[in-house]
Amino acid sequence: MCTVCGCNEGAVIEGAQEHGHSHDHPHDHHHDHDHHHHGHGPAGVSVPGMTQARLVEVETSILAKNDGFAASNRRVLTALGAFAVNLVSSPGSGKTTLLCKTIAALGDMPLAVVEGDQQTSNDADRIRATGARAIQINTGKGCHLDAHMVGHAMDELALKPASLLFIENVGNLVCPAAFDLGEDAKVAILSVTEGEDKPLKYPDMFTAAKLAILNKVDLAPHCDADLDAYEANLRRINPVIEIIRLSARTGEGMEAWVDWLRAGLAGKARV
Repeated sequence: MCTVCGCNEGAVIEGAQEHGHSHDHPHDHHHDHDHHHHGHGPAGVSVPGMTQARLVEVETSILAKNDGFAASNRRVLTALGAFAVNLVSSPGSGKTTLLCKTIAALGDMPLAVVEGDQQTSNDADRIRATGARAIQINTGKGCHLDAHMVGHAMDELALKPASLLFIENVGNLVCPAAFDLGEDAKVAILSVTEGEDKPLKYPDMFTAAKLAILNKVDLAPHCDADLDAYEANLRRINPVIEIIRLSARTGEGMEAWVDWLRAGLAGKARV
């Protein structure tokens, strides 16, 4: 996995210096990443110059550090009564379009967005065009956001109390599953054009997700998508996952999605 490949070195966050910069943080983010390793190392795959025992040790160390940053982010969000969702999907699932429509539907509710992409600020520009505050993180070679990056973005955004934080992760259904960002829920967005077996191919992500959004349902009749089969496969992987059928283009399912977000925020206020 990318837990050992150093793929997130050199990430750039708007409003900040390179990822290795240092300044005071209200939630104790330290900047001593241990990412100088070689090659990918999923279970059972060797990494040149590294024994299996050392590989496990390195993966454990990196994930433990990430979990520490995530816990710090979570404390900040809890103190603010803010509700954070980590939007994860394959590229092209419609995350950014859905997010723009969601911001419009939420009206004047306080919210902010962390945008993750390998390059460009195109998606952050689209979000800002709605009037919402957004920070762009370009991960370079990185295939996911981590809690350290998100903590910096939260500092730059200066989140308001009782607000929503949307974290739009890099398009990838593998690596983001392993990295806790301090969010309240992972929301997996699945376009109906991707194939009913997608949850079976990427089980870790759909196991980690609290909610799955079946997006672009307006296209289902045109691509012979079986929505019931999508739901059956999602529940085969995660029996308790919540599912919303939605079309950002037509508005179908948007009310259920907005209600889910409002309920999450209300629940956070009671913590």
